[in-house]
Amino acid sequence: MKLIKNVFKNIFKFIDKKIIIPITKFFVFIGNKLKITDKPLEAVLAKKNSMIIISLILAIIIFFIVDTRSTTLLETNAEVIYGMPVTASYNDEEYVIEGLPDTVDITMIGTKANLYLAKQLPAQEVTVDLSDLKPGVHKVNLKYKQSITSVEYKLDPSVATVVVSTKKSETRTIDYDVINLKNLDTKLAINSVKLDTNEVIIKGTEGNLAKVSKIKALVNINNMIDPKAGTNTLKDVPLVAYDDNGKPINVEMVPNKVNCTIEIESPSKEVPIKVVTKGNVVFGKAIKSITTSIDTVTIYGDSQTLGQTENIEISVDVSDLKDSKQYTKTIKKPSGIRELSSNTVNINIELDDESTTELSGVRIGYINLNPKYSVQATDEDSKYATIILKGVDSVISKIDSTSVEAYIDLKDLDVGEHEVEIKVKGNDTKVNYSSKVKKITIKIAEK
Repeated sequence: MKLIKNVFKNIFKFIDKKIIIPITKFFVFIGNKLKITDKPLEAVLAKKNSMIIISLILAIIIFFIVDTRSTTLLETNAEVIYGMPVTASYNDEEYVIEGLPDTVDITMIGTKANLYLAKQLPAQEVTVDLSDLKPGVHKVNLKYKQSITSVEYKLDPSVATVVVSTKKSETRTIDYDVINLKNLDTKLAINSVKLDTNEVIIKGTEGNLAKVSKIKALVNINNMIDPKAGTNTLKDVPLVAYDDNGKPINVEMVPNKVNCTIEIESPSKEVPIKVVTKGNVVFGKAIKSITTSIDTVTIYGDSQTLGQTENIEISVDVSDLKDSKQYTKTIKKPSGIRELSSNTVNINIELDDESTTELSGVRIGYINLNPKYSVQATDEDSKYATIILKGVDSVISKIDSTSVEAYIDLKDLDVGEHEVEIKVKGNDTKVNYSSKVKKITIKIAEK
């Protein structure tokens, strides 16, 4: 009994010394600073018992606040750690493991204080020991080393069904794909790509290896630093295995990355601008001249496309044009051309009075004849045509038979006699060409 009295006595002494006396001194200090003149309040505060009672009330309030916080810290709570990686121990040179999750979620259950402490400690890996397993299907338990023993840990999933297979290996050739080519400077082109190795060893289950159709090195233009014309080197190009449908297959590859040398060129060609008119100007007028602000344009593309491009055509509609006029036209990129040195051109079309002349003795040719047939004219007059030229006198006076072509189209025609239309074309787009005789009769026979 005496021991209990001493305990309570010591508790009261502690409260009096650490709580009541400091609070009393605080109120006395405040009173002195504010120079309280209200007699009733001063009388109350002057009494020692009053100060003790006020201090005791404040101490009780503080006690309840602290007790509430302590109760909260002792309540049981739960928190989840998402995506904790799973590490497996096994002979990866001999076996392949399938069915093991890459990550698991861990639910921690405990007081807030313990949960807080557990989160401050380094996270441990979830592990599973597969070193004693032989090929086949097995159920295994996942383990997590508890950092705080007072916290309960639950794994989701905690059990996994894994398939252990013997690892096979094969040697395959490597091809490449250039990706994000659209981000390459339009004046540049990939000429060639050379990998530092043409073979790779793939490892995995026999079933997965059988699915692999091709191995691709993904040469990403975005990973090239300031690509320029000439030799460029790209390191650590990833390899990806694909099946017949282009779906990636998960197999181990040795190496799994390669280096490559990329030859970049900037092929270009200067070609003339050719203005082609559509429609007819008003009656009695003809085009005297067509001039452009630029005569040529430099085109950029692959060598094959450049070789097939002889000029850049720009169409101008002159239907019912009465007077000379200037046009501003956008130069459209032909198929296969990536860049042009100029994107617009000004075209001046000048008109004058129309004249007409005839050009006789133009031999009539033919196109699109079936190779197993031959063609011949039914009479001498069907071999030559008289061409009517309409245009400005200063233009048509310079035209001769070498710059005019008369022809007939024999497409889809069989053996026998046929009446066909004579077509005419010339080099000068300012001139209107037509045949004086519109149709001739020809005979088609087998060779």
